[in-house]
This record gives sequence, C-alpha cells and structure tokens, in this order.
Amino acid sequence: MARNSLRNAVAVAALALALTAGAVVLGGEDEGGRAPVGVPASVPLEGLRGGDLDRGVDALREHLRAQPKDFTSWATLGTAYVEQARTRGDPALYRAADRALDRSLELRPGNDAALAGRAAVAAARHDFRDALRYANDALAENPYGERALATRVDALVELGRYDAAARAADEADTRRPGVPVFTRYAYVRELRGDVTTARRVLEQALDGASAPGDVAYVATALGQLAWRQGEYKDSLRHCEAALRADGGYVPALECRARARAARGGTGAAVAGLREVVDRQPLPGPLLALGELYEARGEKKRAREQYRLVDAWVALARANGVEPDLETALASADHGDAAVALRAARAEWGRRKTVHTADALGWALHVNGRDGEALRYARRATATGFREAAFLYHRGMIERATGDTAAARRSLRAALRLNPGFSPVGAEDARETLEALGGGAP
Repeated sequence: MARNSLRNAVAVAALALALTAGAVVLGGEDEGGRAPVGVPASVPLEGLRGGDLDRGVDALREHLRAQPKDFTSWATLGTAYVEQARTRGDPALYRAADRALDRSLELRPGNDAALAGRAAVAAARHDFRDALRYANDALAENPYGERALATRVDALVELGRYDAAARAADEADTRRPGVPVFTRYAYVRELRGDVTTARRVLEQALDGASAPGDVAYVATALGQLAWRQGEYKDSLRHCEAALRADGGYVPALECRARARAARGGTGAAVAGLREVVDRQPLPGPLLALGELYEARGEKKRAREQYRLVDAWVALARANGVEPDLETALASADHGDAAVALRAARAEWGRRKTVHTADALGWALHVNGRDGEALRYARRATATGFREAAFLYHRGMIERATGDTAAARRSLRAALRLNPGFSPVGAEDARETLEALGGGAP
C-alpha cells in the first residue's frame, strides 16, 4: 500500500479551518455602553493568545461577577472559550462556551453577539450547517456584525459552497473590512487557485496591521501560503516576522518548524514541533511530529504521536465535535482501513469540500477501491487549489488504476509545487516516480 502524506493532509484540512475560523472578534459593550473590564471592544481573539487570552477570560469573569446581567459580555466570554479551546487543543471548553452563550440569550433573546457566538461554537464542532444558520440569524439582527460575517464565510467554505463563499467574502469586505475578513477573502481566492490575489490581499492586510496579534496572525498566514507553494525561504521570513510580533504564537512556531523540515533541518523542526504539541496537542502538529520521527527511523516515538491523535479524536467526539476527517486520514495509514472509509463517507455526507474529497479518495484507495477513489481524487484537485498532498494522492491512485502517464504527471506536479510537503510522502512520491520511469520532477 502506498504511503500517505498524512501529516500534510491533516495539516491542510486544519489550515483551512484555522484560516476561516481564526481571528474571531472578541469585544462588545455592557448595558451601560461600557466595554467589559480589562477587555477592549473589538479585540481580535487571534490577538489574545496564550496568557493574553487567559487574562482576557479572567477579566470577563471578574466583570460578570460584578455585572451578571451584561448579556454582551456573556456572549464575548462564550466566544473567548471557543478560542481558548482551539489554542489549548481542549474541546471540553466548548461546553463552557455553550453555558455562557445560553446565559447571554436568556438575558437578551435573539441578541446578535450570542447568535454569532453560537455560530462560532458550531463551526468549531464541525457542524457547519448550524454555523451557517446561526451566522445568518445573527446577520438578520445586525448586518454589520464582523463575527457573523466571518463565520458565514467559514461555514460556506467548509460546506464546499465555494461560489457562495466568494460572494459572502465580497459582501463581508464591503461591510466590515479588516483582518478577519481579509484573511478569509484571501483563502477563498486560494481555494480557486488564485495564489497571486491571496498573497496580495494578505500583504495589504499585513501593511495595515498594527496590533501585535494581527501582525502575528497575518504574517503566519503568509508563511503558510508560501510553504504550500514550496517557497521555504519566504515562509521562514514571514514566520519569523510573526514571532517578532508575538514570540509565543503557536501557529507561527508550527509554520517555522514545517519550513525548517522542508529545508532539511530535521533536528530544529522536531524541537519546534515538540514545543507546539506541548502547547497545542492538535492532530496536525501531532502527525507532523510523528512523520518526522518516522522519517528518522524512530518508530516508537512516531507511534506515540499517532496514539495521541486517537486520544484527541476521542476527547473531541465526547464534546460534540465531529472528527471524522481526522479519523479518516489517521486510520487510512495508521489504523483500520475500514474505519477510515466509514469516517470519510460520514464526513463527505456532511460537507463536500476539496479536503473531504481528498480524504474519501484516499480512504477508498487504501481499501483497494481505486476506480471509485480516482473520481474523488480528481474532484479534490478540480478547483485549482494548489496542494501537493492532493496531487500526491491522485498520482498514487492513478498508478493503482494503471494510468502510468497520469501518475507521472501528478507526482511530478506535487514535487515541483512543494518538494518538502512531507518527509514520508515526498520521499514515497520520488521513489514511485523513479519506479515509473518519470525521472526527476
């Protein structure tokens, strides 16, 4: 069975969600028109990471002890818990978010801040239909709500409704231009293969960013974009800029580690990813670290990382998250192929994106159903989204169906685009291409 670029595939899926779910706005006013104590209005949650986010949550709790009927601050607290869950990799915090948002809606039924918060919780749980419904409800109350405008784009992207997402991004840009909207606008363009526009929008956003959190967020997005295009020097430059703005910003640390690994700096990449998973034990970095260990022949350590992914999946499911995409990708190479296929089919039934098409195609492949798999692998690459892992999967599936010429084209394209997309998958692609007589990419 062909080896999968599991690390990269999950990372791409995670990145899709991170770019669309990031930079949620934390802010609002109490009933007297005052901003919550210690938390200025309209502070991006991406700018309140680590201790700053924790201090913001503590300040909100203190404020709500003094002002327990402040429905807006209850909504803000609920959304802050969503971000805290993401940064800690702890889905259990979604229940705290539910309680805070329920309290806000008890105090002021139908308030747009709480509805937007519910949209954010639903998106975090991968329930994108509910996320879209709540975002639309919030926008019916307040058409200019940045949080709801952003989450509506999130949901449409994750449901695979890319044309509608593009229209929603245009509308959001008209109503509430700013970092949260710009990053979503850029990602929608990238999904369609328009990397030039995506980069230009992010560069403009970075030029206009002043808060350290905004600088770190946008610079990291540029670093991730550069990495996907195989531009590792630029990726490192952007990640370092992000870390100058916020030395503890975990996505920038992860981005830097991936770029270092792609350039052959395995030792530094392992050290960087260890720091990342200590802070944020999510599937993407766990699998990235596991693959680096595997590439170095440290099988036991690799298996430990893969088991931690299983533990995260169980925790996520217990707290209302649908982790079938992660389950499908992890099980395809490190578990039960039948489980992988069931999970991939379940996720495809919920949302038809390029990422779920890729996961289903790969799950079908590892179950020996390559004729079916090819249809989904082609769909994953149909929008123009430039992702080496998708091309690698397609090439391996094409090889399995006997289409050697197509396999060579896809594998060459993967390695030309991002030759370090995975320490395991890229090596497999090179070996397979050589075996097919494809020569150098």
